[in-house]
Amino acid sequence: MIVRSAVDIMTPLLLAATGGLFTELAGMLNIALEGLMLTAAFAAVVAASACQSLLAGLAVGILSSLALALLFGAVTLRLKANLFITGLAVNLLASGLTAVLSLRIFGSKGVILLEASSRLPALRLPGLEPLPLVGELLSGHNPFVYLSWVLLALSALILYQTPLGLRLRGAGKDPQTLVSLGLKPERYQLLAILFSGLSCGIAGSLLSLRLGAFVPNITAGRGWIALVAIYLGNRTPLGLLVAAFLFALAEAAANYAQGVLGVPTNFILAFPYLVTVLAMILYSVLRRRGR
Repeated sequence: MIVRSAVDIMTPLLLAATGGLFTELAGMLNIALEGLMLTAAFAAVVAASACQSLLAGLAVGILSSLALALLFGAVTLRLKANLFITGLAVNLLASGLTAVLSLRIFGSKGVILLEASSRLPALRLPGLEPLPLVGELLSGHNPFVYLSWVLLALSALILYQTPLGLRLRGAGKDPQTLVSLGLKPERYQLLAILFSGLSCGIAGSLLSLRLGAFVPNITAGRGWIALVAIYLGNRTPLGLLVAAFLFALAEAAANYAQGVLGVPTNFILAFPYLVTVLAMILYSVLRRRGR
């Protein structure tokens, strides 16, 4: 079922986009999402392999992403470094560091496999499973799928129903107002960056723990696609949910076409990026017409 597959594919995109939404609304465009996810994916496999525990893998994956996010925040906010250059540097650091550590720890720059028993379990929802279509679509996913929905709902609540969310959005829209109230916009921007580290840590850990292995460049541009989803979703929680699902649906349809229609593999690999480019063009056209 293509739609069911799209729900699974959507999850890391949704998690990364949720964190990116916080930084975007706080006035800190975070192009380091890719690097944060990649770091977490590698760290999760290292910890899960060493401790034989998925929870340990998840915890270490999140902590590694948070540490890198803290470094990103310190360099941009404390040292006033260029936001885009620092974000690119984080992505390059993650790519190189994971390759070096992989060779150092496992003696290989290739695929790192986990034990078969270290795969993510599927959660069955007794209340939904008997329902036609709905049960098949929503039940039986791994725990990260449901966690991404909960995290998105909590994010919407925090951003639009709490003083913290108001101040965080104010840091991006009108930081001088916060200053006039005796508040420091940089604190809320750092908080947003750390939240993106948390969500990308979960997303990156999902990528490797779901597969049961770490593959070089396992993120495959998902951090960049998550950024596009934020803008295509008009920088709202509901909008990015729809955008992330549409990207995932396109990838699921491409995978289906490869298996059934025999579409060349190179086209399948390029298809998500083609959809991303077309989505950005559409967003730019609609934005100009809306002016």
